[in-house]
Amino acid sequence: MKTNYNKNIELRCTVCGSDDRFESNEDKSHIKCNNCGKEYFGGYDELVEYNQSNIAESVEQMKEELMPDIKKELFDELKKSFAGNKNVKFK
Repeated sequence: MKTNYNKNIELRCTVCGSDDRFESNEDKSHIKCNNCGKEYFGGYDELVEYNQSNIAESVEQMKEELMPDIKKELFDELKKSFAGNKNVKFK
């Protein structure tokens, strides 16, 4: 099983779709898209709120990636736990 499932989700501007041209103040309470000039006065939290669909999509992709690994890990652990038991068999 993979040990690191960290993933970065690119936040996009709601106007132009740019994902790498943001500037912000030190505490990220104000963000501005340098591509189109859109300002997010709610800062990072506002940008995250507008990107909920992208975030939800990434979460679903991560679930699809995790499920086979989790199933395999559980199966292997159960198989190891019952190793030597003649009454329990795994296929």
